[in-house]
Amino acid sequence: MEIVIATDRHIKYANDISQAIDRSAQERGTGIAKRTPEYIEAKIKNGNAVIALEGDTFAGFCYIETFGEKNFVVHSGLIVHHDFRNQGLAKKIKTKVFHYSQKKFPGAKIFGITTGLAVMKINYELGYRPVTFSELTDDPEFWKGCQTCRNYDVLQRTNQKMCMCTGMLYDGKKNVKKKHEYDSRILSRLKRIKQSLFLKKTDQKLKKNYSDKNQAPGKK
Repeated sequence: MEIVIATDRHIKYANDISQAIDRSAQERGTGIAKRTPEYIEAKIKNGNAVIALEGDTFAGFCYIETFGEKNFVVHSGLIVHHDFRNQGLAKKIKTKVFHYSQKKFPGAKIFGITTGLAVMKINYELGYRPVTFSELTDDPEFWKGCQTCRNYDVLQRTNQKMCMCTGMLYDGKKNVKKKHEYDSRILSRLKRIKQSLFLKKTDQKLKKNYSDKNQAPGKK
């Protein structure tokens, strides 16, 4: 397995990567923003992507974005092809892109938002910690990328304060020589709390809509 910084010779995989991201979103039924082949191609051309290959076969991918005058770095689009799952490849890709980001953007805060517990686990082991969205970038371009996510309405309803995703941040200035231990119970509980909260809000909204539709004429 080869895990390398993507270059122009890997542009031919852009369509496969885009389809893999879209398929994963459908399978998980949770928030994953869509990414077009053109978008993936741009990241590859800018040297802001990592790709995993088994020979000439696409196996996995992840790309980098910068915000706030490159003070914030985010890793997005982490995907592993179906044929190469359950082999620890996601962690290898994430570790590669993490160290590459530290080298390319020294001093920047590295963050991400995700609904996947597996990704949360990897992030935690790399030194990330769960944070509120207010500690992440306020660059509108980052949040604009959430518009293609099925949970975007939740982000809007909460005034961009929270969503089904969990924000995680690595601040090199605070994390020097500090290791984090992963406790799956903590992140699992966090995910359940969020799901319960938004399901409750959705239920209340449905009841209100039902009540409004069945309200007697003349009443407000």
